[in-house]
Amino acid sequence: MVETGGNSTPPGAPPAGSSSAAGVQPYYAQHAAGLGQRYGSVTFEEVHGGVLDLLPPAPAAALDAGAGTGRDAAALARRGYQVVAVEPVHELREVAQSRHPNENVRWVADSLPELARLEGTFDVALVSAVWMHLPPPARGRAMERLAALLAPTGLLLVSLRRGEPPTDRMMFDIPAEEVVRDGERAGLRRVRLIDGGADHLGRDEVWWQAVALRKGEE
Repeated sequence: MVETGGNSTPPGAPPAGSSSAAGVQPYYAQHAAGLGQRYGSVTFEEVHGGVLDLLPPAPAAALDAGAGTGRDAAALARRGYQVVAVEPVHELREVAQSRHPNENVRWVADSLPELARLEGTFDVALVSAVWMHLPPPARGRAMERLAALLAPTGLLLVSLRRGEPPTDRMMFDIPAEEVVRDGERAGLRRVRLIDGGADHLGRDEVWWQAVALRKGEE
């Protein structure tokens, strides 16, 4: 999830960022419980199967940026990764910790593009169904920050919701090629681009792309 720049910030959440528009966090806060059930109806393996072979061996440090209701963070923890899950929406963090109480995940109230509360580096960073909420001025900054958080050969995985954006929250239809270009400017190289993935929740108007970028030389 991204910072929305709303008029108030929930306790424990990071300060509002000036680059993002209002309307994202309130939507997810209001619908947190239902979204937990919805997102939990499909598995980590179903959603990210096209890039799982690229994951580094566990135990490795994994970042889930915009972790939402915790499905992916919990799955990474079960695979043996040391997981930091970033989510600015308090209600989503509550749902995540309720649905996955026994998983070894450290939760952080922070947000793209700054991720100001994170330290150290990560062997893999996952940004799933989040990038489409970033307005154009924030995307380059987010990519630079993620690149800085990656270990010398770290992997960045980005999933992109494609199709006409909904009208109930801020969202953009961002092509994978743009993400690849931003990554290259930040010193990352394209490893894989998966095109044309159907929506696992059965929405005909939605399709997905996945981008894998790696830091360092081949």
